[in-house]
Amino acid sequence: MPAAGAGVRLGGEVPKALRELRGESLLAHAVKRAAAAPSVGLIVVAAPPQLLREVRELLAGVDAEVLVVAGGASRQESVAQALAVVPDGIEIVLVHDAARSLTPPELVESVITAVRAGHGAVIPVLPVVDTIKRVGPSDDVVATVDRSELRAVQTPQGFRREVLVKAHAEAGGEHTDDAGMVERLGLPVHCVPGSESALKITRPVDLIIAEALLAAAGEEIR
Repeated sequence: MPAAGAGVRLGGEVPKALRELRGESLLAHAVKRAAAAPSVGLIVVAAPPQLLREVRELLAGVDAEVLVVAGGASRQESVAQALAVVPDGIEIVLVHDAARSLTPPELVESVITAVRAGHGAVIPVLPVVDTIKRVGPSDDVVATVDRSELRAVQTPQGFRREVLVKAHAEAGGEHTDDAGMVERLGLPVHCVPGSESALKITRPVDLIIAEALLAAAGEEIR
């Protein structure tokens, strides 16, 4: 779980993962929901290097085994550093953004189930509901994209461990999406239905939406 980003668009004086939602950090919300998935046995958090002690204390009460390591300068580096400490013998690895704090355990489990079924890489997706335009350098519309073939990608993304390790080893350049790195290897990426609750909290308005979701559904986020 990469959680070392500053979260400039969200604002505030603390890293995004430590911003609070209903009195609890976004990171704690994300970790607790991931830990509630029956198949999750270990969570590795890549935290801001200067806040390792604080993050460990923050997650001390989580009912799961949690390792906290120093994150890198980019999301890709943070995932690689977390992946490096995953113990031998663990064959399925998920990569999950702490900013998707309300992701339900059921979605986490469905990704794991799809990997167990034989897929090397799995992503949760939602249909794109907006009309999408391709725009040229002059700000004129070039084309309208057929949205029936488009999907918005969420996390957690699930992988056979050897697939994710190979993708990072051969990445070449910066990437913000682990499944995209797998695609560059020429390997298939399987899709499963995502969840409206797994929104990415990036802007101040996203915090308001997350608050509304919690207020409407309590802790039973689906």
